[in-house]
Amino acid sequence: MAQVVLKNVKKSYGNVVAVENADVTFKEGSFTTLLGPSGCGKTTILRMVAGLVTPTSGDIQIGDRLVNDIPIHKRNLGLVFQNYALFPHKTIGENIAFGLKYRDVAKADVEKKVKEALDIVRLPGVEERYPAHLSGGQQQRIAIARAIVIEPDVLLLDEPLSALDANLREDMRVELKAIQDRIGVTTIFVTHDQSEALAMSDHIIVMSDGRVEQQGGPEEVYNTPANEFVAQFLGASNIFNARVSDIGAKAVVMETAHFGQMNIPRHHAAGFEKGQSAKLMIRAEKLKLAERGKSPAGCASTDCVVETVDYQGQVARYFVRAENEQLQVIGMIEERPFAVGTNVTAYVKPADCAVLPAET
Repeated sequence: MAQVVLKNVKKSYGNVVAVENADVTFKEGSFTTLLGPSGCGKTTILRMVAGLVTPTSGDIQIGDRLVNDIPIHKRNLGLVFQNYALFPHKTIGENIAFGLKYRDVAKADVEKKVKEALDIVRLPGVEERYPAHLSGGQQQRIAIARAIVIEPDVLLLDEPLSALDANLREDMRVELKAIQDRIGVTTIFVTHDQSEALAMSDHIIVMSDGRVEQQGGPEEVYNTPANEFVAQFLGASNIFNARVSDIGAKAVVMETAHFGQMNIPRHHAAGFEKGQSAKLMIRAEKLKLAERGKSPAGCASTDCVVETVDYQGQVARYFVRAENEQLQVIGMIEERPFAVGTNVTAYVKPADCAVLPAET
């Protein structure tokens, strides 16, 4: 295991900046996800750590080694890509053993290590089979086995689940995290899928346009996003203009168009000043619906009309209209969902709101 540190790392392609002054640390033994939309720079960071791309400036350190000028085959890394990259003409055993051939490992030890890797990914006894004889999920596990058999210092995973169907993808993310927990290797995982990032990560780095927007634990970045981009990308959110009308000992009073005055806990609005403009964020699952006029005491509420119902089995996603604002609500269905056109009241606990900077 090794810690990976990027210090002021930049990567440019001519006038295009792919990664801008990234200062990030991937802690030893952690599962860290680089999360963001396509083109945000997350894969470029992974490829720079791997040695497939050379940084324009800045330093990359793996363990106690500065690796800027060290080629990929000398960095002791395991790589898994979304297309598996298995050799179709080689057996599973030969595929897994491929990286060991260049490490002068004795034949008996190679067989032992291959068996151990297959045990770790829970596919024992498939050494003599070929990739085409395995399912997509099994092939992905073989790709992981090939990456970990060399006992890498760092495991790099570039959208390894994106080629799988939805159900298998959910199963594999549980399996992949269990494998990482079992072997304890420092892991860098690239995805644009927020649910994968939240479910699997110890640490999440959210990126946009080559910049690191926020980094922290899953609960931190989800519940207290640093800005509107993070709030919108990581989850379904309602965000609208607000103003700090007063600051008390325990609460910040926010003035909003639809919910009136709301007493937001001070730690949810740290650093804001009286009179300052801001954005108020309410996660869609924190906003609740009730029959018109029946919101609980202590909640902020607004009357609205159900415009759209997206039925999802146990839950429903509603789009409701509050005057000129459309709000999104995700809620459990107890008996039956509210019908389109129903007059309802949307309500939220002030403690479930977050305050964001007003800048776009």
